[in-house]
Amino acid sequence: MFGFFNKKTSTWLGVDIGSSSVKLVALSYEKRTLCLNSYAIVGLPASAVVDGHVQELSVVAEAIEKGVKICGSKLFNAITSVPSSAVIIKHLELSNAFSEVELEEQVRIEADQFIPYPLDEVAIDFVVQGPHATNPELNEIILVACRNNDVLQREAAVNSAGLKCDIVDVDTFAIERLLSFLNRESIQNNDPIASVDIGASTMTLNVLFQGKVIYNREQGFGSNELVNAIHVQCGMTIEEVEQSFRLNEISMEIEAMLIEPFRETIKQQVSRALQFYYSSNVQNQLSRIYISGGCASIKGLVEGLEEELGIAVELADPFANMEIQAKINKARLNKDTPVLVKACGLALRFFD
Repeated sequence: MFGFFNKKTSTWLGVDIGSSSVKLVALSYEKRTLCLNSYAIVGLPASAVVDGHVQELSVVAEAIEKGVKICGSKLFNAITSVPSSAVIIKHLELSNAFSEVELEEQVRIEADQFIPYPLDEVAIDFVVQGPHATNPELNEIILVACRNNDVLQREAAVNSAGLKCDIVDVDTFAIERLLSFLNRESIQNNDPIASVDIGASTMTLNVLFQGKVIYNREQGFGSNELVNAIHVQCGMTIEEVEQSFRLNEISMEIEAMLIEPFRETIKQQVSRALQFYYSSNVQNQLSRIYISGGCASIKGLVEGLEEELGIAVELADPFANMEIQAKINKARLNKDTPVLVKACGLALRFFD
């Protein structure tokens, strides 16, 4: 069994390994208040992580190590994640009469029925959620399975950077945790909320209801389309384009020529994702959508989405109610926050 559900430690470093960069967020709990100690964003070449798979381990490890130095903290233990697209999640109902060893064996027997790979090629973990709602003789169990290579490559990248990878989480769980942290009121009122993360190559919609992600969908669309268009048409390097986005230093000419049309494309893609959600026999009307990712802070995007969808939309900001260490440049943090959301959700694992 692998450590998707390992016990919590006193560590607080979340490491988000994306296709265009690694993001690190270091949190602590001081005087009953969560505190952002430090963070870092380090770019990756396009060949380092492809379709969610680490292809150049040493390059990713070097980027993480650089991020740790930028954070400037005495960090050791860390948590990273695998993409939800690389994971099989299954909800099981098994007798509560099984001993711990028997239960583990029974879970493996159940897993063998629906995992399309030999079990010796798969990392498996599970957690007992508690008694079944209507049958107290059964326990409800979440089983998570992922190809060994996907898990081990990310673990190795973190460990090679001089850290200790305590937990390999799942992107979906990190977002579930983050949404619950952002909007506890909606959880209590049973109001469905959603997050739309616009990554470099993938846009992901997650819908949260009663504290659990009930819908997840990925689309092949992301900021790379815009970054590459600016790179080709304006002669800027990929790194210059991505930094200009984060610092909101895009010229008015590029804004009018490329960004405004792309903003309309984002609205169409989000609307399309929601159409799939509502056509999936889910009756719950969303009450709010949180936007994150490299394109999330494009001028006018939030307002345009609100008008297009008729739903409250806002930039995801998990640090709004946290203490911020004095050494952190708050103006810079405000610009970087949309790409730090998943890393923050990972770090929050230690404070569940």
